[in-house]
Amino acid sequence: MFSILFCSSITFILAVAVMFIASIVSKKTIIDREKSSPFECGFDPNGSARIPFSLRFFLIAVIFLIFDVEITLLLPLVSISDFSDIFFYSVTGLSFLAILLFGLYFEWYSGALEWSS
Repeated sequence: MFSILFCSSITFILAVAVMFIASIVSKKTIIDREKSSPFECGFDPNGSARIPFSLRFFLIAVIFLIFDVEITLLLPLVSISDFSDIFFYSVTGLSFLAILLFGLYFEWYSGALEWSS
């Protein structure tokens, strides 16, 4: 019982000593904090997280995701072209492309794709 307690305390002391030595020896300082901080979407990671951001940025990101998912849904049409009827394949592909192009036209016409306005 005593030997288990002794070994666990020695292990704990050794782990704390290694962490302490590593924090002293490490080259990171407060000056390097800006260089090692992540840069995401133009936001300052050390500033306030409650500042408002551009609604246009959010809208462009959502539009990109929508069109990206639709393109992903178009890719299986290429692999089933050999196994399906050519009329059904053509009608499905063209109707899906028509919906995609109509959505793009609507976004363009409504001005959602214009960044500076």
